[in-house]
Amino acid sequence: MHTSTDWHTVVLWRGLAELAQVYLRKGSLVYVEGKLKNRHYDEAAGVRHYVTEIVGEQILMLDKKTGETG
Repeated sequence: MHTSTDWHTVVLWRGLAELAQVYLRKGSLVYVEGKLKNRHYDEAAGVRHYVTEIVGEQILMLDKKTGETG
């Protein structure tokens, strides 16, 4: 069985950002619902970069609670 992982940039604001800061760590399992936002920026050298981010509106932590068996 092969398992793959995808990494995405997620932007959270206000209360959701504070919640994520306290409870989430690298590798945490989380469900994120929100909107995709596309933007671009230019480097000083004139190179244009395109970025797609998920602007989170709702999160659900999927990790088991500490001390939970199973």
